Amino acid sequence: MKFKYVFFGISLLVILPGLFSLARWGLRPSIDFTGGTVVEKNAAGQIIRSDTVGPVIGRETTINAVESVGVASLAIILYIAYAFREIPKPYSPWKFGIAAVVALLHDVLVVVGIFSLLGHFANVQIDSLFITALLTVIGFSVHDTIVVFDRIRENLRKSSAPFTQVVNESVLQTLGRSLMTSITVLLTLLALILFGGESIHWFVVALFIGVFSGTYSSIFNAAPLLVLWEEKKK
Repeated sequence: MKFKYVFFGISLLVILPGLFSLARWGLRPSIDFTGGTVVEKNAAGQIIRSDTVGPVIGRETTINAVESVGVASLAIILYIAYAFREIPKPYSPWKFGIAAVVALLHDVLVVVGIFSLLGHFANVQIDSLFITALLTVIGFSVHDTIVVFDRIRENLRKSSAPFTQVVNESVLQTLGRSLMTSITVLLTLLALILFGGESIHWFVVALFIGVFSGTYSSIFNAAPLLVLWEEKKK
């Protein structure tokens, strides 16, 4: 954990350009959010697809997207705090829950920031599938984080070593499993990016970015954040 500030710095280097892009240009929403009609034609000029979304539905989609992320974050804090309620004192289960949510918000910001940049420079639009991807990323991020946190909890019960040492050992013990799981998922997503259909291309790209970020944040952000929190308490 002695490199925790390096890990935090790497996260900032990735997130800050996306935050700047969000503040400057925002996201490029599709008709799922703005309402309207999109028509696709083939080379012969024949209409092959026509979609219409009303402005009311577009506003509802936007509101539901924000509410979904908020509700998911709150539910995760409560669930982890409950699941880790028997963690040895003086450690607080609420800190574990909040650290997990910080990690997942990191992943959401990474994905949203990159898509803001893609929207500005490559005209990539976000649609309802993008929200599905974000919620999937949140679930994956939390799963990865809980694997690490659960090992920390078990080791705290068995060891009287300093908290930093326990976290270090726990991360090393779960590192192989986390990496193998993530690499398997990333390879599958990469195949879909290369050979999948156009309709799901950016959905899969969002998943790929989110899974990669989730693997990083669960190991190099969530656990070091717990250590930093405990160090500041002393």
